[in-house]
Amino acid sequence: MRSPVNSGPEVSLQDMFAQSTAVVTQPSVATFERYEKRGGLQSAFIYVLVAAAVSAVIAALFSFFHSDVTFFGQFFSRLITIPIQFLIFTGAVYLIGGNLFKGTGTYPEVAYTFALFFVPLSIIGTIIGIIPILGWLVSLVISVVMIYFGYLAVQSSMNLREQVPAIATLVLAGIANFAVGAVLLALF
Repeated sequence: MRSPVNSGPEVSLQDMFAQSTAVVTQPSVATFERYEKRGGLQSAFIYVLVAAAVSAVIAALFSFFHSDVTFFGQFFSRLITIPIQFLIFTGAVYLIGGNLFKGTGTYPEVAYTFALFFVPLSIIGTIIGIIPILGWLVSLVISVVMIYFGYLAVQSSMNLREQVPAIATLVLAGIANFAVGAVLLALF
């Protein structure tokens, strides 16, 4: 029997991009199922670091247009907070889905499945987010799309096919992510 924290297989960024394209263009539990075991924790984390780096560079470059932020503040805050928030959220999905709703997925499956949609959508959101007014609207749309993809990813990665447990896992993970983030913010 496999341990729930083994990393799993590792794949290239090119493979992950192709898998992300499939997940984003053909959203379904079956599409997520097809890819959930193809990558592991290390692959997911590296992929999320790519999104964090893109976001950090864009936010840092556009900091010059805002008097209340700095180049390095934007760069390092994005580079650090995006991977930490991703790990907290996916960890909460794994713990809540497994402990409260008897989901049977592993943490590497959860992290990898979520990375496949989180990375491209967050990069798109960051790039379009720099456009005044349109950026805000697109950010809202991308947030709604991420919730939908998160719902599919929970069903797939945690093997929670019923609506209520999948939705409850997602909502409770969101609350846990917010609470842990608030505590970390207060500490630092």
